[in-house]
Amino acid sequence: MSKKTTRTKLDASLTLGGEQAEADPLLQAAFLETGASSVLRSRIDERCFVVGRTGAGKSAALQHLEDTDPDHTIRISPEDLSLPYITGLDAIQFLDSLDVNLDQFWMALWKHVLLVEIIQHRYKVNSPAAKQTVLQTLRERLARDPGKQAALDYLDEFDGRFWAETDERVREITDKFATTVRGEGSAGINLAPLKLGGRTSGTKTVEHSTGYQQTERFQRIANDVQLAKLNKMMAVLDEEILDEQHFTYVVIDDLDRDWVDQRLSNDLIRCLFRVVLDLKRVTNLKVIVALRSNIFRELDFGQSGGQEEKFRSMILDVRWTSHQLEDLLDDRVKVAADTHGIQAQTLRDILPPGKNSSRGSAVDYILKRTLMRPRDAIAFLNECLAAAAGGSRITWENIIRAERGYSAKRLLALRDEWKPTYPSIGEVIEKFQGAPSRLTPEQLVKILDDIAILGTSSAFGGRSWIEDLIDPIWQEGSHDWYRQYQLLTAFCFSLGFLGVAMEGSAAPRFHSDDPLMVDSPDRLRSARYFYIHRTYHSALSVRIGGAPYDSTRLVDES
Repeated sequence: MSKKTTRTKLDASLTLGGEQAEADPLLQAAFLETGASSVLRSRIDERCFVVGRTGAGKSAALQHLEDTDPDHTIRISPEDLSLPYITGLDAIQFLDSLDVNLDQFWMALWKHVLLVEIIQHRYKVNSPAAKQTVLQTLRERLARDPGKQAALDYLDEFDGRFWAETDERVREITDKFATTVRGEGSAGINLAPLKLGGRTSGTKTVEHSTGYQQTERFQRIANDVQLAKLNKMMAVLDEEILDEQHFTYVVIDDLDRDWVDQRLSNDLIRCLFRVVLDLKRVTNLKVIVALRSNIFRELDFGQSGGQEEKFRSMILDVRWTSHQLEDLLDDRVKVAADTHGIQAQTLRDILPPGKNSSRGSAVDYILKRTLMRPRDAIAFLNECLAAAAGGSRITWENIIRAERGYSAKRLLALRDEWKPTYPSIGEVIEKFQGAPSRLTPEQLVKILDDIAILGTSSAFGGRSWIEDLIDPIWQEGSHDWYRQYQLLTAFCFSLGFLGVAMEGSAAPRFHSDDPLMVDSPDRLRSARYFYIHRTYHSALSVRIGGAPYDSTRLVDES
């Protein structure tokens, strides 16, 4: 057996993995077990809504669960559900334009999808014969329970479609519902003009005079779904189908994709949350839903009968400490180095040793330029490794050169993350171009005034969301800047873009440190300085110590 060659130079192909879970070759080999992954795997911990910023590791945790326990895990993708197709249907758009509440239909759709997927997974149903065998077995077992026998009739109604692909089954149900709506509206109501569209930017527009009675008529159609039978089937699922041996995880991810109608999609996601809450009664089932923080904020739980606190108690907020991120990077360095025949066991083995007199340790320098997310840290280190190719280890010169490209990409990522919720967010961030890294309240107000003026321009694409934030600024007679600018300041803080240092505090705190830090004008009164996050210094040419940003300088302002 030949001895493995040990290299002394960093190879150009050496990386610490991919930034996306689905394209990360090191995900399983270097997966860091954290409290979050333990919570998801737990069969008794009720937290099942995985909420976090993009790049926080939500998808990685779900992928790890699926990879480590595939026999007990079902993955449902929005792409398999034809959700853009559903929300874009003319009939759905028409009912929404009439203010018809579609919650009952959305919930029935989710319950149907989950029920069929679980039964197919549990009994390996992949043909008409297999379906009939399963149903016959269940009928014999439930012979003495007429109520549960009747519930099984629900499955018979789908006849030959039971084993079809998920998207086919979903389209069949939705198309049948749309046909009913069109039939009801055939008496003088034309749905065609509303196809994919009686709505613009979330503003309702009804192109036909409808009246209260017509809305009520369509509301009855929307409510006429088979929730009663579905709920009985859920009892069958709990008592007759799933047991401890067949405990099942259902994983739902990628709910942040661009859909036809963002507001309708938020309604659909909110109804999924309600269904998951209802399915808590199924003992040997855990439905896990991953959702980006910005989408979670948009969900209107007020429509869910005052259950907001119940939802929030089931949330797993994905966050990372600097120690956890370093541990994650250590594991990746070890696996990647071993693969490439390089002698390195930890991150510090490939970084500049010791501490720089002004920059501190290389690990701290890099992590301070992340939003405390794995994706940021991996992206920065990959840039550093690319710059250091051919060398024996990463140098400070490599880090400084890598920071320029990394910062520019992170600024683009910030814009892309938030623009579905906040259109034209990039124009708001650009107002900080060339600003000091440390802002006094007076300096911050000047920038916020520029943003407020931007928000009044007809050419600005984000007027719908920014109006409420800037409205207090234009109120006459107010001389309390804390109250005038609190909403806009809190918004920049919530993005992770702006940090705050209170009186008596030497270092700024960001949203990842304390999400509620600037939640009220009274708290802002204690603010001494505001800081632009270091991640974006290079991309925005932020000024440090009065001079334009120069990454070669040894000054690293807090």
